[in-house]
Amino acid sequence: MEIPVRKAVFPVAGLGTRFLPATKASPKEMLPVVDKPLIQYAVEEAVAAGITELIFVTGRGKRAIEDHFDQAVELEQALAQAGRKQLLAEVRGILPSRVNCIFVRQAQALGLGHAVLCAQPAVGNEPFAVLLADDLIDARTPVLAQMTRLFRRQAAAMVAVERVSRAEISRYGVVAIPPRSKSPHVISGIVEKPPASHAPSLLGVVGRYILTPRIFSELARSAAGAGGEIQLTDAIARLQRLEPVLAYEFEGRRFDCGNKLGYLQANVELGKKHREIGSAFRRYLRRAGV
Repeated sequence: MEIPVRKAVFPVAGLGTRFLPATKASPKEMLPVVDKPLIQYAVEEAVAAGITELIFVTGRGKRAIEDHFDQAVELEQALAQAGRKQLLAEVRGILPSRVNCIFVRQAQALGLGHAVLCAQPAVGNEPFAVLLADDLIDARTPVLAQMTRLFRRQAAAMVAVERVSRAEISRYGVVAIPPRSKSPHVISGIVEKPPASHAPSLLGVVGRYILTPRIFSELARSAAGAGGEIQLTDAIARLQRLEPVLAYEFEGRRFDCGNKLGYLQANVELGKKHREIGSAFRRYLRRAGV
């Protein structure tokens, strides 16, 4: 029997220090890429995969995220009175009516693993997705939809991975896989930010996961790992000894919007595709010799 993935966790409690001072009073997840905040891209990806419950693990200063997905009655009235029908439809369509939002507070910034553990009461005893808004992935079929389709066939926890240069591999969680394996790989291990000389492969984990509820017991007994935080990677490493965990090489282009260069690249590439200003923007880039 197929088990649907209905819930998605969005860890959004981070401080966003790489984008200071822009993120001093505004969450990094609300930074716009063209005309939508990062968190909305992640939410749209989840909704396209059939997710109906969105669980945001927030922290201090993250109220703007909750407001963004709430109904803005005054704004909608103003747009309606001004006859701005297209804008009104876009504002009302930010979140489909069939989708529910739950906000959970992470009182202390103890790492990604701790953030996921904070979501346990809302997730319950069922498989769930985790999406990191920093990783914006442009794909013909949304990446989480690719993964949920695979989950329906395999019923196994999985992490999204992509091939990374050896020079950059120490920035990632890295999976170990059998020789000559093909995606989806059954992982034999996973390690957080290893030195390049000790990396078990060049497959780095990116911010998309489907996890089984068994992960919570592994997180609950996790001690602080790399960076003094409770690492999701460490719990997945123990989970794969108890049940299969897959590494899925997704189709699509990822932009690492957790750093300024990746964020600027996302704005340029998605701006070139934008239905309203894309053609004019491409002409501008050609004239500018970019």
